[in-house]
Amino acid sequence: MRYTAQPAFVLHARPWRETSLLVEVLSLEHGRLGLVARGVQGPKRHALRAALQPLQHIRFDAVQRGELATLTAAEALDAAPRLAGEAALAGFYLNELTLRLAPRHDPVPDLFAAYARARVRLASDEALAWTLRRFERDLLEAIGVGFDWAHDADGRPIDPAARYRLDPEHGPRRLLSDRGHDERSQAATGRALLALGEDRSPDADDLASLRLALRALLAHYLGPRGLKSWEMLGELSRVMRDAGGA
Repeated sequence: MRYTAQPAFVLHARPWRETSLLVEVLSLEHGRLGLVARGVQGPKRHALRAALQPLQHIRFDAVQRGELATLTAAEALDAAPRLAGEAALAGFYLNELTLRLAPRHDPVPDLFAAYARARVRLASDEALAWTLRRFERDLLEAIGVGFDWAHDADGRPIDPAARYRLDPEHGPRRLLSDRGHDERSQAATGRALLALGEDRSPDADDLASLRLALRALLAHYLGPRGLKSWEMLGELSRVMRDAGGA
C-alpha cells in the first residue's frame, strides 16, 4: 500500500539501528501508523529529523509492505508548539495516551480533530488540567466508549451535588454517602460531569475531581500496564510536596 501526501501528527519517535528512526503517527485517513524513517541521522537530513519530532504536524509519503511502512518523504506543516515544564509533560501525556488507545490502521477523524485542538490549547492560556480533561472526554467518544454526561447509569439526571464513579460499561454511578474516603476521592462531582458534557470549564475543585475519576476509567481500557506519564506526574507531585515541606 502506498500513502501519498497524508496529513498526520507525530506521536513518538525513537532511534533504530545507526541512522534511522521508528516513528508512530496519528494520520487522518489511516489512523495510527508505524513508520520506519531510514537514514535520517546524517548532517543533510536535519529538516526531516525536525519534522519527525513529537507533536509535529506533518504531511508524509510512505510505502507499506509489512507491519511498518517505510517513509519516503515528510515535511512539517507548521511549527510544533514549544512547551516547557508542566506543559511539556502534558504534551507527553497527550501523545502517550493517543499512542496507547488509538486503533492501528483504522481512521478515527474525530480523534484526529480532538488531538489538533488539544495541541493548540497546550500552548494557549487555557488551564492544562482542563485541556487534558477535554481531550480525554473527546478521545473516549471518538473510539466509541464515551458517555452521556448528563445522565447516570440508570438514566437519571446527574445531581450536581452528588459524587459519581465512572463505570466503563454503564456510565456514571452515584456514590452513596457512606462510601469510604478512598472511593469518594476517586469520584467526580455531578457539577464537574455536567460541565464536562457542556464543554464549560468547572471551578477548580470540581475540575480536580475529574482527574482521578477519568484516570480510573482510562485505566480500564489501557489494561494492567499504565502510562509512564502518570508515573512522572506522581513523581513530580512528590517532589513538589517535599520542596514545600522543606
